Amino acid sequence: MASDYPHHSEYAPYYRTYLENIEAIGLVQGLRDNFKKCESLLLGLPADKHEYQYAVGKWTIKEVVQHLIDSERIFAYRALRIARNDQTPLPGFDQNEYVPPSKANSRNFDGLIEEYRAVRLSTVNLFDSFDAEMLVRVGTASNYPVSVRALGYIIMGHENHHCNIISERYL
Repeated sequence: MASDYPHHSEYAPYYRTYLENIEAIGLVQGLRDNFKKCESLLLGLPADKHEYQYAVGKWTIKEVVQHLIDSERIFAYRALRIARNDQTPLPGFDQNEYVPPSKANSRNFDGLIEEYRAVRLSTVNLFDSFDAEMLVRVGTASNYPVSVRALGYIIMGHENHHCNIISERYL
């Protein structure tokens, strides 16, 4: 495991399943590598799967991609605030409430992927700008302590979680 891997006290218990299966050589490189793996999966999907739901009430692949984008932006924003030593408790968000107003299914799939790339590039640059002191800073999000580095690993683990679901249930 990478030396910058967070201790379990640096994030809410809910995120443990996301962080358990991270294989990273470091946070920034892991963000790059993980994205390439997930992007490759998404780009390999046939167009007729983009709006497919594996069960009634489940998200389409377009909605999953939009969810990844939205969640990454929120996690990166939290990381920025905490890295800058902002001790304001940050609220949670209801991921299910974000999906309908996103109108992801009306979007072009290539456009979603391009936005996903842009968000990840921004995230990589953000985390690359943090020094060792910033990475271990702890703030509060969703009523739990969370470190900057944990947020980076949560982004990766969350992405892995959804890409695994796509592989297992959508194909």
